[in-house]
Amino acid sequence: MLTQESIPEELVEQPQWVCWRRAERDGKATKIPVVPGVGSFASSTDPETWSDFETALGYLERGRADGVGFVFTEEDTIVGVDLDDCRNPESGDVDDDAQDIIERLDSYTEVSPSGTGYHVLIQGSLPDGRNRRGKIECYDTARFFTVTGDRVAATPRDVAHRQDALEAIHRDYVADEESTQSTDSPKRVTQRDEAPSSTSLDDDSLLKKAKRASNGEKFERLWNGNITGYDSQSEADMALCCLLAFWTGGDTQQLERLFRQSGLIREKWDEVHYADGSTYGEKTVERAISNTSEYYDPGTESNSSDSHTPSETSPDVGDDVDRNRAYLVEKNRLLADRVDTLEATLEQKNERIETLEREVQQLEDELANRERAATSTSQGEAGEQGGGAEAETEASASVWNRTKQWLGTDSE
Repeated sequence: MLTQESIPEELVEQPQWVCWRRAERDGKATKIPVVPGVGSFASSTDPETWSDFETALGYLERGRADGVGFVFTEEDTIVGVDLDDCRNPESGDVDDDAQDIIERLDSYTEVSPSGTGYHVLIQGSLPDGRNRRGKIECYDTARFFTVTGDRVAATPRDVAHRQDALEAIHRDYVADEESTQSTDSPKRVTQRDEAPSSTSLDDDSLLKKAKRASNGEKFERLWNGNITGYDSQSEADMALCCLLAFWTGGDTQQLERLFRQSGLIREKWDEVHYADGSTYGEKTVERAISNTSEYYDPGTESNSSDSHTPSETSPDVGDDVDRNRAYLVEKNRLLADRVDTLEATLEQKNERIETLEREVQQLEDELANRERAATSTSQGEAGEQGGGAEAETEASASVWNRTKQWLGTDSE
């Protein structure tokens, strides 16, 4: 069982805990973050929805959640390395890459809730660039990690400082091939799933290229917050995110970082709008990447020009096509939002119904107890009254008998 003693002190002392519940979304299992002790949706970017570890553990022990999670923030130095589908839950066998990463990081490591992966927690600073490749992901802010307390026996009990090891792991397993080959360290060859590749452009270089491209005028309008030509700002948000997805190579962290610098950023970006606890911004980025089929490739760039024609590397073929595409994406998003809102409302109403049913049952039990007590009291009083009447009847009979005897004596 999860206990405070099974969790590293470096995590327990931080008030950055949420609970989570299992759910299914689009046919896939997911974990919905909830506020400990309350049950409403939590956000990995809203500290008001977090709590201390004791509160989160108590809510879990009462059966109101399926687990607890730790939220990464910019204020702390905790980094999480997520290793998926690398462990046989029955035999405990681990694949070679996962074993290599665990041994090199040499910090607190636990088995994931599914039993098919590992979570490694260290102290350090996540290197710039992409944060995911295949089944390996690294997080240091705006995300929560499920925490099980099921520590791997051979690993330390504390969250150790491992900056050098983190940089090496990031370079060997996560960074794109071009940046890896430019270092002196040898490239580790591994079998990984295909994934969008970061362009390795810093933010300033990326923005310059995007503004000089054939659709640079449109990019600059959106970047400056001009939504002319779009039915809503949400549609404009999606259009800019699609462009950024192309230029960043699908790098989630760089895309979101850049969008926050644009003129379109607003409070809604960090608001929770989905049943799985995701914010509007997180889902917009996710959908922009999933709807982008082409990514900027520095290898196809002409040496004489930074501009690109739509037929080669631009993410669209014109403003009209882009608007139509963004319109459809936004309509789908609005429908998904509506479904998520209804699901969230239904879940809240079901919880309210359960609470009311328990209260009704308690009131019915209390009423039944009171009725039984009243009946018992009435029967007792009736018994006392009946006994008194019998006594009076016996007394009267006794007097009458004596009277008859006296009259009989006189007549003789």
